[in-house]
Amino acid sequence: MIAHLPMYVNIVFILTTLLTVFLFYKAGSRSKISLGILVLWLLLQAVLSYVGFYTVTNTTPPRFILLALPAVLLIIYLFLTAKGRVYLNNLDAKTLTLLHVVRIPVELCLYWLFLHKSIPQLMTFEGRNFDILAGLTAPVIFYFGYVKNKLGKTVLLLWNFICLGLLLNIVINAVLSAPSNFQQFAFEQPNTAILYFPFVWLPCCIVPLVLLAHLVCIRKLLV
Repeated sequence: MIAHLPMYVNIVFILTTLLTVFLFYKAGSRSKISLGILVLWLLLQAVLSYVGFYTVTNTTPPRFILLALPAVLLIIYLFLTAKGRVYLNNLDAKTLTLLHVVRIPVELCLYWLFLHKSIPQLMTFEGRNFDILAGLTAPVIFYFGYVKNKLGKTVLLLWNFICLGLLLNIVINAVLSAPSNFQQFAFEQPNTAILYFPFVWLPCCIVPLVLLAHLVCIRKLLV
C-alpha cells in the first residue's frame, strides 16, 4: 500500500472494486466460473503488487502493461470466437449499464490520490478526466433506457460511445503519466498509484470490466 495514504482511500477503492465484480457477476447470470476467474486474477495482482513487482519502472516494455494486457486479450478472444460470443450474448445489458456507477467512487479516489501526490491533477475531474460524467448519468440511462424503456437505440448508442471515449481519454492520460521509458506527462507528480495495492485493481479489473460493459452494450444495440 501507499504509505502516506489515509486508510479510508484504500477501503473505498477496495469496496468499489468488489462492487464492480459483483455487478458483473450479476450481469453474467451469476456465473461462478467468471467470479472465480476474477477473484483469482485480483489475488494474483494483489500478490504481485505486494512484492513490489510493478515498482520496477525502468523496463521495456513497462511492467504495468501486464495489469491490463491479459484482460484486453481476453476481451478480444470473447468477441472473435463462437464460444466467446455465446458468453457475451448471455450478459445482461441492463446490469452492465448500471455497473458504470462505480466510476463515481473511482473518480473520488483519484481525486484523493491527487491530493496525496500519488497521481497528477490531469487524471482527476479538475484536470483532463471527465469520466465521472459517465458514472453520474449511468443511473439515468439505466432507469429511462432499460426500466422505463423511454430511450431509443440511438440515444443508448450515443451514450455508450461518448462514455467509451471518456474512458479511453483517461486511460491514455494515465498510461502516459505513469513512470516508464514512455512517460510524456506529469513528470513532477507522476501516476505512481497504479503500481501499488489496491490501485493495481483499477487497470487490471475495473477498467477492463467497464470497457467490456460498453462494448457488449454497443454490440447488443447494433445487432
